Amino acid sequence: GVSSQAGGCSCHGYKPMGGWRFGNTIDGTQAEYVLVPDAQANLAPVPDALTDEQVLMCPDIMSTGFGGAEKADIKIGDIVAIFAQGPIGLCATAGAKLRGASCIIVVDGVDSRLEIARQMGADITLNFRNVDVVEEILRITGGRGVDAAIEALGTQLTFEQSLRVLKPGGTLSSLGVYSQDLSIPLGAFHAGLGDHKIITSLCPGGKERMRRLLNVVASGRVDLGPLVTHEYKLDAIVDAYDLFANQRDGVLKIAIKP
Repeated sequence: GVSSQAGGCSCHGYKPMGGWRFGNTIDGTQAEYVLVPDAQANLAPVPDALTDEQVLMCPDIMSTGFGGAEKADIKIGDIVAIFAQGPIGLCATAGAKLRGASCIIVVDGVDSRLEIARQMGADITLNFRNVDVVEEILRITGGRGVDAAIEALGTQLTFEQSLRVLKPGGTLSSLGVYSQDLSIPLGAFHAGLGDHKIITSLCPGGKERMRRLLNVVASGRVDLGPLVTHEYKLDAIVDAYDLFANQRDGVLKIAIKP
């Protein structure tokens, strides 16, 4: 696949595509007119029946969250734990449901997000402010642990918790963007003998990826509309930035319209 996050100086040979270029090497898309480099590879037609809110998540949030579920290698009947239910974590929840997980356990500290997680397909919601989530997940699984864990925040605590609830041979799919070095406690890592797989990923991008995601949305099998909690006009974008930066009024994602 093609990463939409790789930069121009990428040592791994990826050509920068999709969302990464906007706001980094060229102007962003919060404007009346936008230049799209390599449009033939990046732009995908939007089905007429879909609303702006339905497709708004596809180019980044949905692709990243679903990509995390794909990298977790979730199989039919698997038990999955997902740490953090921001927009990307919520999309990971929806992706895990579509991949056939039989039980999806999600963790967050905001009850309104846990309610939306139920809409996305979560079976069990845990507020980390009220319960020791590692103990509770191990109790739920009878001490076995989960088949796959998805970390969608990017902190030492959630990374470690994701490891501690994994069964031997399980996969940790890491979506978080970390700002500090990580440590792996021996107990969480089974001293290196747990046969765990830890995998990171970037947001998959490009025309074919968008076509597939849009088809999923158009099929009605997932509705990401609840992730768009607020709408602002372009001329009020400063107010939208303030709302998002201060995380007021249960904001998840904001739609900016001309």
